[in-house]
Amino acid sequence: MVFQKETTKNSLYKQQSMSKEQFSFNKGWSQVKNGDVRKCRKKLMEALGITTRMAFLNRLRGDVEPKVSEAKAIESIFAEFGIKEVWGA
Repeated sequence: MVFQKETTKNSLYKQQSMSKEQFSFNKGWSQVKNGDVRKCRKKLMEALGITTRMAFLNRLRGDVEPKVSEAKAIESIFAEFGIKEVWGA
């Protein structure tokens, strides 16, 4: 006798969706010193190939999933400022 696991619509949704917090680098951004904010933002925007503050905020909040190369670039830029814990809200 084989029992099937009951799946609900809600549990399927949870399995398929990824959390925006997972792609957010707000945790790292909050550790940037006030004097380095402009410099750090400029480097991040150049690395991500974006030109507007709104596009930056979408990336910061995790609305846009970064490519692997972009994630490595983000981590290396934060490392320049002495920040190791980058990902999360």
